[in-house]
Amino acid sequence: MLAKIPWIALILLHIAPAAALFRPASLTSLYGLPANSALMPLMQHRAALFLCIVIAAAWAMFDPGVRKMSFVLIGISMVTFLVIYILAGQPSELRTIALADLACVPFLLWAGYQAFGGAVE
Repeated sequence: MLAKIPWIALILLHIAPAAALFRPASLTSLYGLPANSALMPLMQHRAALFLCIVIAAAWAMFDPGVRKMSFVLIGISMVTFLVIYILAGQPSELRTIALADLACVPFLLWAGYQAFGGAVE
């Protein structure tokens, strides 16, 4: 059961943005994006990518064989967002998202430790 904890945390982090694929109106509450924004299709596509992350983390919970790829996929997503956030001057509109990602970095590291042979099922 302990082996599943980091993957569950990563799923919980990404589930709300992934759900925006099926409920585009939530993009307004999540990101303050106006419903008529030209960026709406791009943000829906972003939600689809988050769904891929959720699926990868869920799969990794049950199949140790996909943990390396799942860790890399999720790690790229989280770390690049944090780097872009910092390089953009830490905009206040994205602070909550950045803090949530930062709070989940220990779970990402735990997942990586598992993925690369540091943990036993």
